[in-house]
Amino acid sequence: MSTITSSAGKVESVTVRRTEWSDAEEIDNLIRPAAVAVFGRLNVIHLLEKANLAVTLSTTKNEVLAHASFSDHPTEELVDQACWENLLQSHVNGEKFTPMNTLFLRLFVAQPGFSIGGAKEIVRTVFNAVVELEHICLLTSYRGSLEAGLEKIFEPLTPVMEEVQYSAYVCHRHSHCSRLYIRKARVEDHDDIMHIFAEQITPLAESHGPYFLSELIEVQDEENHAAVCESEGAVVGFVSVSGQLDLKLLNQCFDLGAFEGLRKTNSAHQQEPPEEPQPLEEDNHVTDAQESSETKEPVEGEVTAEEESGDEHTDISQPEYVESSIKDTMDTSEDSEPDGPPNAFCIQLFTVEKKFEMRSADFLPYLFKLFPDQDFCVISVPKLTPDFPLLQSFIRVAPRDTSIFPQELYLCHRWGLLRTLEVRVAVSSDIPAIQSLTESLSQRESISEDLDLFLQARKDPDGTALQAFVAQVEGRVIGLTIIRDEEDIEFIRANFDVERFMYFSHHQREEHGRLCHFLLNPVFQHHAKYIFKEVLRLAHKSCLYYLLHPPHYSHKNVSCHSLTTVLNFMVPVSPRRQIIYPLEELGINAPSQQITQQQAHFALYYTNRKLIMEPKVTINARIVVVGASDTGLAFLEALTFSPHLRFNNLTLISTHGLPDRCSDDNMRFLATSHCYSDQDQAQLSLRSWISVVTGKMKAIDREHKHVELMANGKVNYDYLILCTGLQYQMPSLTSIDVIDQTTSSLNPHQPRYRSTWPVPSNLFTLNDQHDCSNVHQWLMDNFVELTGDAVVYGNTIDVYTCVETLMRLGVSGHWIHVVHPPKDDPSSCFHDGSVDHAVKQALEKEEVQIHHDCLLKHLNDGQPTDPVTSVSFTTDGPTLRLECAVFFSFSCKAVDRDAFKAINDACLVFDGHLVVDTTFHTNDSSIYAAGPLTKYSRRYHADQWSDSCFNSKEVGQSLASVVLPLCDPTLERPAGPPSDQEHLIPLYSQAKIQGGRLPGGYNYLHVAKPTSKGHEPPSAQKGRDMVTGRTETGNYFHLHLSQHDVVESITCLSKNALPVSNLLCLYGKHQLLLNHLCSRYHEGLVHDLYSYFRENWCLALYHDRFADFEQEVRQIMDSAKLEGESGSVSIQEALQKIVDDKAESDQPTSLSEVFQKSEAYSALRKSVLDYLKYNRYHLTMYARPGLL
Repeated sequence: MSTITSSAGKVESVTVRRTEWSDAEEIDNLIRPAAVAVFGRLNVIHLLEKANLAVTLSTTKNEVLAHASFSDHPTEELVDQACWENLLQSHVNGEKFTPMNTLFLRLFVAQPGFSIGGAKEIVRTVFNAVVELEHICLLTSYRGSLEAGLEKIFEPLTPVMEEVQYSAYVCHRHSHCSRLYIRKARVEDHDDIMHIFAEQITPLAESHGPYFLSELIEVQDEENHAAVCESEGAVVGFVSVSGQLDLKLLNQCFDLGAFEGLRKTNSAHQQEPPEEPQPLEEDNHVTDAQESSETKEPVEGEVTAEEESGDEHTDISQPEYVESSIKDTMDTSEDSEPDGPPNAFCIQLFTVEKKFEMRSADFLPYLFKLFPDQDFCVISVPKLTPDFPLLQSFIRVAPRDTSIFPQELYLCHRWGLLRTLEVRVAVSSDIPAIQSLTESLSQRESISEDLDLFLQARKDPDGTALQAFVAQVEGRVIGLTIIRDEEDIEFIRANFDVERFMYFSHHQREEHGRLCHFLLNPVFQHHAKYIFKEVLRLAHKSCLYYLLHPPHYSHKNVSCHSLTTVLNFMVPVSPRRQIIYPLEELGINAPSQQITQQQAHFALYYTNRKLIMEPKVTINARIVVVGASDTGLAFLEALTFSPHLRFNNLTLISTHGLPDRCSDDNMRFLATSHCYSDQDQAQLSLRSWISVVTGKMKAIDREHKHVELMANGKVNYDYLILCTGLQYQMPSLTSIDVIDQTTSSLNPHQPRYRSTWPVPSNLFTLNDQHDCSNVHQWLMDNFVELTGDAVVYGNTIDVYTCVETLMRLGVSGHWIHVVHPPKDDPSSCFHDGSVDHAVKQALEKEEVQIHHDCLLKHLNDGQPTDPVTSVSFTTDGPTLRLECAVFFSFSCKAVDRDAFKAINDACLVFDGHLVVDTTFHTNDSSIYAAGPLTKYSRRYHADQWSDSCFNSKEVGQSLASVVLPLCDPTLERPAGPPSDQEHLIPLYSQAKIQGGRLPGGYNYLHVAKPTSKGHEPPSAQKGRDMVTGRTETGNYFHLHLSQHDVVESITCLSKNALPVSNLLCLYGKHQLLLNHLCSRYHEGLVHDLYSYFRENWCLALYHDRFADFEQEVRQIMDSAKLEGESGSVSIQEALQKIVDDKAESDQPTSLSEVFQKSEAYSALRKSVLDYLKYNRYHLTMYARPGLL
C-alpha cells in the first residue's frame, strides 16, 4: 500500500496489483481520445488476454485509478512480433534492446488528475517485479501526443533514418528503480544493520551472543566477508558469506550430481566459461580495494515475500544455524562426493528492508567478485521460511530420500547471472551441441528424431507443423525446446478446465502449441520462464500445453531430466466431468467426434504469455499425508491444483503407494465410492507433485516431528495429516473360555479375541486396489482351475461384489459360501428392499449357499496351520463347520491396529476413533485428521455424526481449506484455534455414493443424502418415491424426493452399464427442474426413468458448468423487481403478500404475467441462451436463435 497525489492535490491510498478480467469494464471506461490517439482503438479483453503483464492501480475501495498493459513485442501493425529487434536497432543507435531486457507499453489509461502519479507508481512497480527489465518502450504509428503522465517518464528516441513511419519512446530503469549500491560492511554500519534486523535480533543474539554482528564484520578475511547495500546513502540490507562449507554432508543429503558435487572437476573436462557481459549500470560498482574491478555481471530475482518474524519492514533467513550442526554430524561419515577442491561459497546471514527486497539479487554480482574462483553460491533456508525474492535467482536442489538435512538447499551458478541468454530457431549446426546435452538422457533418440523432422520438413509424419528452438548464452547452446501445433484443441477444451486461465475465443487455432521436448542446462533453470516466453513469441503462439501420460502408458513424456522444470513453470489443469451421451439417439445432433472420441488418458499442464510472468509462491513446509484414502487424495488434489502455489515437500505414506495402477473388470472385488477412478488418477497425475513412501506408519514422534515406518525409516513433517480411514481387519474369533464348544450359545456381544497366529496364505482381507490385484493373481494361480470351497464372511456390500467377481472368474456358485454374522442394525446394506431381494434371488439361482447369524469360532479347528482348510462358526444351533480353500473376511471395518498403536502411543486423544475438533485439529496443533478415522470431541454432543457420514472427497477438500491458509500468503492465516462458542459441527451437502457389480450381473448405484448414525435413510423419511422397472428385468430405478420435492436418494439396479456421472447430477435437483417429473410420473407418462433421463432436454443438467448457471439464475431472481400497485417489490415480497393476504387463486398467474414483463425475465432468458451458446460444443442438441 502506498499513496499518490493527484494534480488537484487529492491524496489516495493505492495498491498496485495484477489486472483481473473483472477490471476490463472500468479500464474501457478510462480510454479517452488522447489514449486512442497514441495506442489506437483496442479491445480491452483481447489486450489483457495477450499481454505479458497487465498492472492496475486501485484504491482501497477497489476502484481502478490507472492501468497499463505490457507486451514482449510492439503492435503487429508495425512489425512481426518475432522480428522487432531489427526494427528497433535500425531506429536508434547505441541502445541495446533485447527480448530479455525490454517490454513494450501497449496501453496506459488513468483517471483525470492521476495520470502522472499513476504512471510513475506503475512503472516503478514493473521494474521492481521484472528484475531483468531495463527498458520499457512505446512504439506507435499514430501521431498523437503523449498524455502528461507518459511525457514525464518516457523520452523520445531519435531515429537514425529520416523517413520513419512511427514514433518511439523509452523509459529506463535507472530513472525509476536504480540498482542498489553494494559495498563492504564496516564497523560503523553496525547500528544501521541492527535497525534493519529490528525484533529479529533477539533470537539471533540469544543463539550467537550479543556481539555476533560486530564479530561478523570485524573478522572478515579471504574466506569470510560481509557486505551492505545502500539506497541514497542509507544502509538497507546486509549479507554475510563464507567460503567454508561441509560438502560431504551436502552431497550425502542432496542430489548434486548435475553440479559436480559443488567441487571443481578436472580442468581438461571443464567447459570454458562464456565471456561476462559489460556492466548494466555505471553506478553499481565495487569500491572495495579487495574488489577494485567493476562488477561485470548483472543480477537476477523475482517477486515474492521473505521470512517475516514480527516486523513488517524486516526480512531474514538464517542458514548459518545449520552449518554448525553439519560439522557435528559428519565426523564418522564416509566420503561419497566427487573429488576436487570446493567450488562454492555460502550465504550465512541475509536481510533487507521490505521496501527493497525486490532488489535482493543486486548483491549477487558483488558476492561472486569476492570469490572469483568459485562458481556456485549456496544458501540453506528453514523449511517454514516463506518464499523471498532472492531465491528466485537460485535453483532448489532436490534432497535425497535419506537426507538428514533439516533445511532446503538452493544454489546459484555465476553463469546464471548472465543477461546474454537468447532464444532462436534451431539450425543444423546445433546438432553436435544438442547431442552433448542429450547424451545421458533416455529420450535422446526421440529428441533426435523430432529435431531431424524439423530440420528436414518442418513437420512430423502426420503433417503437423513442428518448431524447434535453442537457448544459447554467448554462442553456447544450453537448451532445446521442440513444440508442435496443437490439433486436439476441441478435445482439450471439452475435457479440461483450461478456460479457467484464458478466454478461449481470443486465441486463434494456430496460436495453440504442444510442448514435445524441453531440456535445459541445470544452472539456467531459473530462466526457464524467459525461454518459454521467447518460444511463444518466436513461434507466434499464445498458449502452450504439455500432455503427461501415466507411467503404464507407452507414450513418450518429456525426459525426467527436465520434467520438474516444465511443471514448475506451467499450471496443472483440472479435468472436467463429462456428459455420457446417448450417441445413437442423438444421431446428427451429437457433439463432434473430436469431443466424444476416446483417447488415452493424460494429465494436462498449461501456460500462456500472461501466466509465464506470474511467479508461483514456493511452499517448502513438509506436509505428510498418511493414508491414500479418498479423503487423503482429495486433500492432496486441492493443494496441488492451486495454480499460484508450488509445494516442494508433499509426501504420501501409504501401505501400497499411490492407487494409480490400471485395473480391469476381473479385479473389482470391492464396492466403489466413485470418487477416484483410473481415469481420474491419470488425469490428476498426483505422482508428479508428491513423494510417495510405500510403507506403514509405526509411530509418531511429536517432539521431533517425524513418522516412523515399519521398515525402520522415518519421514519428517511440519504438518501431519492422518487420513488412514477404516480397514477390514483379520477376523476376531469367539472366546473359547465363554462358549460351550459342543453346543452353541450365540451372542454377538460376547468377548472376542484376535488370533496371534501368522495370517494364513489363503485368508484375505481386501482394502484397496493393490489387495484386489494380488488376490486376483493368487486365485488364478491357486484356486480357479481347482475345486474347493470359497467362504465369504461379512455383512457389507463388499461381500456381494466379491461373490460376483469370483463367479466372473469362473468359480461355480455351489462352491461359494456366504456367511453373515449377526448384526445390530437390521437394515440391509443396500438401503432398498427390492435390491436386497434381487441379490438374494440371484445367489439362490447360482446355488450360492448362504448362512445367517454365524460368528467365526475357529480356523482349522483351532490348530495354527497354514493354509486354512476349514472354518467353524457359532450359530443358534449346532456349530457350523465348512471346508475352505479360500477365505474372504469382510466382517467389520475398524482402525488399523498399527495405526491405532501409533496414535495411542503418541498420546493423541483416541475415543473409539481419533478425536478432532470442527477444524480437523487433534490435540497436537501440527497434526490434523479427517475421514472415517475420526470422530468429533464429546463437547460437541454430536456422537451420531462423524466424517464417515459424509462424502469423503468433500471432507478432504474441506480439510485442504483449513490447511491452505497456513501456507498460502494470499490467504488470511487463522489467528488461533476455533473458539467453539456455539459447538456446531460442520455439515456437508454432497451425497454419499456407493456402487458396484452385484450377483446376477447387476450394476448397482446408490446415491443418498448424508444421514447420522442410526438415522433413517432418506427413502424411509417423508417425501415421495418414484419407481420404474423391475429387478427381474434388470431396469430397476428408484428415486426418493424430499417433502420439498428435491431428489434425496437414487437407487439403480441394471443389467446394463450405468451412466454414473450423469445420474450423480440428479441429486439435489428439484423435480420441476427435471421437466415436471412428478406430474409426468403420476400421469403415467414416465415408464422408464433410464430412458427419461437419456432424453435430449436433460443433457444440459449433466454439464459440469450447470451449477454455475444455477447460481447465476438465483442471483437474477434474488435481485428481480416487480412493478405493482404499491411500487417496485422483490419476488419474495410479492409471494409473501399473496400468502399473508390469502389471495385469490388467480393471483399467482397474475404474478407470472408481471414477471414476464420485468427486466429480470429478459435477463433470465439471456442467461439461458448464453449458457447454451457458450457451451455449444457440448450441448449441440439444443436449438438456438437463428439456428432454425
